[in-house]
Amino acid sequence: MYEKLKKEVLAKLTEKRLNHTEGVRRTAARMCEIYGEDKEKVDLAVCFHDLYRGKQAEELDRLIDKYGIPERYKGNANLAHGKLAAAAMEQDYGITDEDVLSAVSFHTTGRAAMSTMEKIVFLADAIEPGRDYPGVDALRKMADESLDKACLMSLEGTIKFLEEQGVADIDSDTIEARDYLLETIK
Repeated sequence: MYEKLKKEVLAKLTEKRLNHTEGVRRTAARMCEIYGEDKEKVDLAVCFHDLYRGKQAEELDRLIDKYGIPERYKGNANLAHGKLAAAAMEQDYGITDEDVLSAVSFHTTGRAAMSTMEKIVFLADAIEPGRDYPGVDALRKMADESLDKACLMSLEGTIKFLEEQGVADIDSDTIEARDYLLETIK
């Protein structure tokens, strides 16, 4: 249903971003088989997830104004790119599926009470074959066993990394996602 649209969006990506996205697509498709999620919708979300990744800060800030994204995302490409991609999906491409939009919007930070689709996109982005960081192999293994435990593991790793980097203002969605999963997994 969305094949033409996905091709159009993928054509806008740099080679590096396209390679990453193809890795996320393969990883997400495998996870959809494990967890029984809608492959078509997940693939649509994955194709859009990094539409604005790697863009200049000035362009992102202009798009934040255009799409009505909260000011707090200005100057923060890491957090803004998913919000912008979700806004473009809805406003420019007419995609209204809330689960797909949320999966794109929160693919970097996570959020409390993520759906299965959101968890798959969040994790597939973190563990695709091109990713290489301490703990990624353990995270890949956990993703095959438990979405919730893998998301928690990823979120805790991100929070630890950011704290070690001296980031004092960690995104509240990330903290709330971690806290929600800590409470849920008990």
